[in-house]
Amino acid sequence: MRTISTRARPVFRRFTADIDHLPAARVFVGLAVPGLLLIAAGRTDLLIYAVFGSFTGMYGFAEASRQRLVHQCEAAVLLVGAVGGGIVLARLDASPAVLVAAVAVFAAVASPVTDRLGLRPEGPFFGIFALGAIAMVAGAQPDPLAALAISAVTAALCVVVGYLESSRRQWRAGACVLPVVIAPHRAGRVSMVQAGRYALAISIAGGIGLLLGVGHANWAMAGAAVPLAAANSRGRITRGLHRVVGTFLGLAVTAPLLIPGPSPAMLGLAIIALLYPTELFMARHYAVALGFFTPLIMSMTELADPTDPLTMLTDRAVDTVIGVAVGVAVALLIREPAPAAPSTSLPMTCEPMHTVDMADDNQWYYCIKHHKAEQGKTCWYGDRMGPYPDQATAERALEIAKARNKAADAEDD
Repeated sequence: MRTISTRARPVFRRFTADIDHLPAARVFVGLAVPGLLLIAAGRTDLLIYAVFGSFTGMYGFAEASRQRLVHQCEAAVLLVGAVGGGIVLARLDASPAVLVAAVAVFAAVASPVTDRLGLRPEGPFFGIFALGAIAMVAGAQPDPLAALAISAVTAALCVVVGYLESSRRQWRAGACVLPVVIAPHRAGRVSMVQAGRYALAISIAGGIGLLLGVGHANWAMAGAAVPLAAANSRGRITRGLHRVVGTFLGLAVTAPLLIPGPSPAMLGLAIIALLYPTELFMARHYAVALGFFTPLIMSMTELADPTDPLTMLTDRAVDTVIGVAVGVAVALLIREPAPAAPSTSLPMTCEPMHTVDMADDNQWYYCIKHHKAEQGKTCWYGDRMGPYPDQATAERALEIAKARNKAADAEDD
């Protein structure tokens, strides 16, 4: 028993160390306020629109107040626009083939836009997801304008909460955070190739879903988009595996939640509660996050357009496997062109994701994205290893991690 406890302790620390609960709390508040009001009003069918609006709070994770305000406003336009597009497609009674084409075109247009804006989370995934999901359920919504308004108001609330929280931190610290320009994720041909990948992967995954007669083709299209956001081939394969494993873990949670037929109010409360751990682990461990995100998505879909839970669970499983397989294949077969040489007028530093806390940190970290040691939390926390006591130790971060893993494996043996 002691051995199991000893082995479990570092695993638990790995999942809980350096996790900032404040971003998850921001997103939770952004959904909890309109969500509880909708539950009290007996309109849980509108929760799905509030949920997509609340994803606005996931953007600008560790940015200064003005920077976060701009990026969250841009994200709100993307998400609410996608929700509006889905409502229009549903009201026009668009065929499944038209839906697939519309989502593919949206992805091709939104991908270079999100690259240029430097939005994080990277890529147009949440917009793609919102467009497809709303188009599938909005046909049953009797108040489409109210639904769109709820999405917009929720997004606006998240922007306000995010700005007030970052401004409060800056005011309490009494420090001034200088405005910083965040470089685009991709540009030129690289960005266009990425847009083409999204369009191709979504078209193929959605088409296969339609040919097989699997319901909710939007889940296959969303699954195809997931691996494309990773930076390299290994990351795309890993991201795809996380999507499959996490989704199946989430389905195991969803089954006892939906099959007994709980009341809409209970499902609504579960949706609000599940958003907190989803955001908490989204950047830390994607598969774990999906264990919470999947039942959230399934529950809000059931409230918006009730159907047989077992059929929906099966469709989600099949669509996820189809989408991820297509997304990984497209990512591996279509290689990125070599990016243009960076301008010598700009310093080669990580994308600054500054908060006041980061500005005061003089410890050393190793950035796995830029492959070098850096002083202070100048990189996104998901790309950092550390902290380390000095630069020399930070430069040996990968070597230290490898040695620790080898020692842990030897201990297991």
